[in-house]
Amino acid sequence: MNTNIKELKPSEVWRHFYELTQVPRPSEAEHKAVDFVYDFGKNLGLETTKDEIGNVIIRKPATSGKENVTGVILQTHLDMVPQKNNEKEHDFEKDPITAYIDGDWVTADGTTLGADNGVGVAATMAVLESKTLKHGPIEALFTINEEKGMVGAQNLKPGLLKGKILINLDSEDEGELYVGCAGGLDATFTFKYAGLQAPAGETYKIYVTKLKGGHSGIDIPLGRGNANKVLFRVLKSVANDVYLSHVEGGNARNAIPRDAFATVVVSPDKAAALSSAVSNIEKLVKAELQTTEPDLQIVLEKTEPATTIIEKDVQLRLINAIYACPNAVIRMSDAVPGLVETSTNLAIVNSGNGEIKISCLIRSSVDSSKEDLASMEESVFSLAGAESVFSGSYPGWNPNPDSLILSKMKKIYSDMYGNEPAVKAIHAGLECGLLGGIYPEWDMISCGPTIRYPHSPDEKVNIASVEKWWKFLVATLENI
Repeated sequence: MNTNIKELKPSEVWRHFYELTQVPRPSEAEHKAVDFVYDFGKNLGLETTKDEIGNVIIRKPATSGKENVTGVILQTHLDMVPQKNNEKEHDFEKDPITAYIDGDWVTADGTTLGADNGVGVAATMAVLESKTLKHGPIEALFTINEEKGMVGAQNLKPGLLKGKILINLDSEDEGELYVGCAGGLDATFTFKYAGLQAPAGETYKIYVTKLKGGHSGIDIPLGRGNANKVLFRVLKSVANDVYLSHVEGGNARNAIPRDAFATVVVSPDKAAALSSAVSNIEKLVKAELQTTEPDLQIVLEKTEPATTIIEKDVQLRLINAIYACPNAVIRMSDAVPGLVETSTNLAIVNSGNGEIKISCLIRSSVDSSKEDLASMEESVFSLAGAESVFSGSYPGWNPNPDSLILSKMKKIYSDMYGNEPAVKAIHAGLECGLLGGIYPEWDMISCGPTIRYPHSPDEKVNIASVEKWWKFLVATLENI
């Protein structure tokens, strides 16, 4: 395993990226990364501040002769999505990421890599550190907790930043410039249960595992399986014959769930029927998803006796609601061919302490469609007797056809590489929509290197694309 990523080109970017992989920074626990970039700015002797919520702003003055150039904000987020393979022992709040070179890519050993958005953070640090790059005034904005609700962007105060051009470094295809993104909304549904004494019988665990998962915006049109939906398909088929004790699936609202399991109690005379049902559903689902999920497994194994169960009425309402809940792509865009307009990810199901919580992330580039889908899901769970809460709504980012930075960057890219970059919108959420609401005068654009399978342990970043993108970013800053 070649872990010498600091030796890759451009070394000024890869060195900072390696250092960042050594700093634990899962969403909602990225304080070490906040301290890391704060100390970095201070050690460079640059004006460095931290706002009330924890965002870090570092200012680098213009180089000589560039003082009157329009100021640029380089914007990235510090947190990463913590996902790992089941067999991997890793504590995202304590352990560093083991990044290594795999052919043309850099990836990680059994965990998410954190290239989303670590490569953007590393490139920004390289810009701040550079003594040769010629540029106008630069402000680096490092936001917190982007992955779990864009908390840093949501709480950024107006008036803190002085620049007029925002370059977001959080998109994931080199050679493409992004000028729009989907908005999002978190949906949480809660069932209450008493927790009854488990009846006599045999206790089994049903595992749905080995799915690919992935980013719930970027990868949602790939048709991958959702472990929660597959698990509840199994439970639906045996709902009247088993008692549900516990259920757990998914752990991040913006990651397609890769694994899920349920603990059930069954009378000995129904055990064979349970085994048959699990086997039959596995054959059906494997046939349906043979291309997208070739490694999918549904496993039934006997386990320690359960002590409590969820009462049957709640169990049936829960199973029916999750089985009926919309998931994946709902509608493709009429305005942009090939782009998902509206989707939903049934991300997390978890029981414990008398509650079963279900979390979904709804995305849409059309606000009314986002609200309509939220109402649809609320209707499903309301009929099932669950409480519905919607939070963390953020707007989409509408493209600006008259963007001056878009025009400039298209020309720079074309001059450098002989072809125009593609101009696109993305179904994932970028902080630009929120930031543009706080700073409506900003001219905004997003770009990045090529990253594949973010929000999953298969995440990887293309080595050659990082160098190409870095040179483009440098040329942009030098030519504004």
